[in-house]
Amino acid sequence: MTDALLVTAQLGFVAVGAWLTHIDISEHRLPNRIVAPTAVAIAVLCALAAAVTGSVAPLVSGALGALLLGGFYLVLRVASRGSLGAGDVKLALPTGLILGWDGGLALVVGAVLAFVVGGLWAVGVIVTGRGTRSTHIAFGPCIILGAVLGLAVT
Repeated sequence: MTDALLVTAQLGFVAVGAWLTHIDISEHRLPNRIVAPTAVAIAVLCALAAAVTGSVAPLVSGALGALLLGGFYLVLRVASRGSLGAGDVKLALPTGLILGWDGGLALVVGAVLAFVVGGLWAVGVIVTGRGTRSTHIAFGPCIILGAVLGLAVT
């Protein structure tokens, strides 16, 4: 039953992630009306998994993942003087929750892969002549794809 809840959360994250990717690429924003309910739904599924197993481990692991990734992105936002969007910081919470629920390795790999994807995207923009080093790219899709890849390889 716990595996079914985790898979449900992961598939929901992928589906909502595809929607958010489209929005972020076209509008450079990640709407709270989508990100917040996603975080709540994943948290509820974590809580259900904890209740079913009688262990708070999935809930604690997910919450720690959300706090760590969300805190990391908040520090990056402050350090970048706003170049990293507030939506990216908010998206880090459900992303950290889903990655943390799967485990510490998934959290680290998913977080690192977001920056690998972002770097590759930025290089592609420059190489194709569609932008320069100062061109802003939507980072939400990188967060989502990094998380999905992190879940897939761990």
